[in-house]
Amino acid sequence: MDAYAKQKVAFLTRHGKEQVVAPVLEEGLACRIEHVTAFDTDQLGTFTRDRARFGTQLEAARRKARIGMELAGTSLGIASEGSFGPDPISGLLPWNVELLVWIDDVLGIEVVGMAQGTGRCGSLLVEDWDALEAFAVREGFPQHRLVLRPQSRDDPRIRKGIADWGHLRACFDQCLVQSDDWQVFVETDLRAFANPSRMQNIERAARDLILQIRSCCPICGSPGYRVAGRQPGLPCAACGLPTTNYRMEVWECVRCRHRVEQARVDCTVASPMVCSFCNP
Repeated sequence: MDAYAKQKVAFLTRHGKEQVVAPVLEEGLACRIEHVTAFDTDQLGTFTRDRARFGTQLEAARRKARIGMELAGTSLGIASEGSFGPDPISGLLPWNVELLVWIDDVLGIEVVGMAQGTGRCGSLLVEDWDALEAFAVREGFPQHRLVLRPQSRDDPRIRKGIADWGHLRACFDQCLVQSDDWQVFVETDLRAFANPSRMQNIERAARDLILQIRSCCPICGSPGYRVAGRQPGLPCAACGLPTTNYRMEVWECVRCRHRVEQARVDCTVASPMVCSFCNP
């Protein structure tokens, strides 16, 4: 988008996210990403639970962006924040959601890009090396790094960033000796630079952010014209009754709040499988 050509955009990160975000945004928007490192983002929360995250995922990203903008002295800023949990469909798969927030203080807007998918975020209490080795292989070690603790998931004696088998064995032996019950807690390191699967989702979120920024309001021309909600009620193909599948999208501008309802165009009826009457 020409509006951001050659403009400096602050990006506060200490975990290597600039490696996948900067090339995407600089190519897509012709902007210049200013990598900011003068603040320890772990102060805003850690995946290893030694420091609770500030607010929601979006609030944490927004705060990072603001800190980066202040340190770099820019009116534009971005920040990334990730989360992990069960997948939204079955609740059985590990799931990673990545957000990228773009703040433009000149226009007074905030645009959010998002990507989500399966992630590497396993954990296990182990008593012997064989069990740890099997877990490590399953989690994609050493490309995906590991974190060890003696005894429990909340033990403060953390070994982070373990990235080779020799180091893993040494840390395991140390934790085993420190554990009162001879158990060691192992988990996948979820920091971006230590988790390639997460890096892929962060890059996808950056590409989605470009799409959101390039979507401009038909009234005021501001970036960030996006789907703000969906209305259910798509009729069942068999009985014609409304289903929970959406029939309408609500588009809204993040700046002037212009709103338009648009009927779904990819399909006109829902499968009877999602109909509460045909498939109670």
